Amino acid sequence: MLQVEEALAAVLSAAASARAAPREVPLHEALGLVLAEDVRAPDPLPPFRASIKDGYAVVASDGPGEYPVITESRAGNDALGVVVAPGTVAYVTTGGPIPDGADAVVQVEDTEQVPAGADGSKRVRILVRATEGKDIRNVGCDIEKDSIVLKSGEHIGPAEIGLLATVGVTTVKVYPRPTIAVFSTGDELVQPTTATLSRGQIRDSNRAMLLAAAVQQKCKVVDLGIAEDTEESLKEHMDAALRSDADIILTSGGVSMGDRDLVKPCLAKMGKIHFEKIRMKPGKPLAFAEITTQDTSKPSKTVLAFGLPGNPVSCMVCFNLFVVPAIRLLSGWSNPHLQRVHVRLSHPLRADPHRTEFHRAVIRWVLDDGSGRPGYVAESTGHQASSRLLSMKSANALLEVPSNGQIVAAGTSIQAIVISDIVSYPSVKPPAASNPPPSRFGPSGKNISTDVSQLAASQDVEVKVAILTVSDTVSSGAGPDRSGPRAVSVVSSSSEKLGGATVVATAVVPDEVDKIKGILVQWSDVDHVNLILTLGGTGFTPRDVTPEATKSVIEKEAPGLTFVMLQESLKVTPFAMLSRATAGIRGSTLIINMPGNPNAVAECMEALLPALKHALKQIKGDKREKHPRHTPHAAAAPVDQWERSFRAASVGSGGGCSCDP
Repeated sequence: MLQVEEALAAVLSAAASARAAPREVPLHEALGLVLAEDVRAPDPLPPFRASIKDGYAVVASDGPGEYPVITESRAGNDALGVVVAPGTVAYVTTGGPIPDGADAVVQVEDTEQVPAGADGSKRVRILVRATEGKDIRNVGCDIEKDSIVLKSGEHIGPAEIGLLATVGVTTVKVYPRPTIAVFSTGDELVQPTTATLSRGQIRDSNRAMLLAAAVQQKCKVVDLGIAEDTEESLKEHMDAALRSDADIILTSGGVSMGDRDLVKPCLAKMGKIHFEKIRMKPGKPLAFAEITTQDTSKPSKTVLAFGLPGNPVSCMVCFNLFVVPAIRLLSGWSNPHLQRVHVRLSHPLRADPHRTEFHRAVIRWVLDDGSGRPGYVAESTGHQASSRLLSMKSANALLEVPSNGQIVAAGTSIQAIVISDIVSYPSVKPPAASNPPPSRFGPSGKNISTDVSQLAASQDVEVKVAILTVSDTVSSGAGPDRSGPRAVSVVSSSSEKLGGATVVATAVVPDEVDKIKGILVQWSDVDHVNLILTLGGTGFTPRDVTPEATKSVIEKEAPGLTFVMLQESLKVTPFAMLSRATAGIRGSTLIINMPGNPNAVAECMEALLPALKHALKQIKGDKREKHPRHTPHAAAAPVDQWERSFRAASVGSGGGCSCDP
């Protein structure tokens, strides 16, 4: 029985091999698809010098004064052949071409109309001196000729459609969305239109639900109805699915251990089964296989087949966790994983002792999640039986509850997988919690910063701490962030020792130098965080680049801190000597690289605590921050110059105070 992560990896590996070749589509059909090639601009934008404002094109060296208006250049009218010579101006509208000779634009607000000349010519008074290039968009300033405007792998939204139209691209090469064939299995099933149920009958809800879910993912669907619990009927429906040119086949039911559960044997005869049980709740009996088409009239291709459980909730949970990522990968997504966020529980949950549970819940963003700060809160949808479809109603997230058999207390921060839009629902105020405050541990490089000033505005924060998890795995959503929450907990529990420290921002970024540098600079220079802890990326692998990113932004190194961390880590493992962590100061911010191991984070912080408060005060510029037993000279007994010299001579060199002149 596979773990969820292992099963998903098998699905994605098969999907990557089964992805169809890109195809060209007209621009009006490209919305929502993924580009399969780079798009370059055939022309510069703007293709001519254009005015940014309504005003007058002038020769900047002329300065203020009264000038004749020799022409008008409006959008769509290029005033071809007109030259603005010194001592003349031209009226221009926003987006209009700048006539030759003019090198600046004075906006209308900085001019005055004057009576026309004796010959009826227009005149204007320029009230300000313009600088050369003022309010002019030069050729190619927005888009240079032959520059890449969209890269392969980017999603095409309304803005991208507009950009493609701007550069004259009317057809684009994209990855097609998959076609999905759906049928249910079971002699007990009848059509939803059945008015009166006989004994032992139930209406087929799974097929309608799966078809709707596939359409929601923008896929083409093929409805193949209901298969009987016989080998012949199952084979007939499978063959029909293959003839429909489907890329994915979804069946529901017939995958448990009963003598009439025939889907798995059918899949085994027709293709290769990758797994047929997963250590999860609900959804344990999920089966997944690859089937290669045998139709000689068409090119051979690999079809992904999912034997989904018959219980409606199990069926839908498995669709979200496994089928949706497969759809995304077939559609060209570079990161097919569902978004994950950290939420705070509104009430306690009991974990299953044997299997990871995906608890259906509604999550909301609130201004106070129970910790005094903004965050997501989660409310269960109620009784979680796998047959109770009501537990999926309104659910927009699956809470990933570890299999430890314990009670997860209200207020605990837990990971949630987003399966639908997050909207506001009426709810009672979430309970206060004694746990460490939750943080925005984002699943990707898109959510990598927080507005520290707003988060800390209502609090008396002496020391602002930000925590940056550096991990390709966590950033892509392929795995949970265990180090980040541990670091939040350690900082919160050591707040007093750090001089009143509060974690005001967290983020997750992939192992990429530019993204690490970007958030370090943001937190240091814009948000004025006092202490930044980076977690992970300090080893020897090619993707470990946190020290390089950190060294590129710090102004002063602090090797003593990394030396202490190394000493502490060597007590636990000799592999600690492979750490390349660095530490240093940028402006008034101390940045420290820490290991990615959650336990190592706690060990290193404990080793640094005796000096961190002292260090942070010194970085702030508090020159009075000296050794705790240091006696300020103003409070010391007066000593004359003779006695000072006598003592210095008696004690010997090196015994003077650092404050002595």
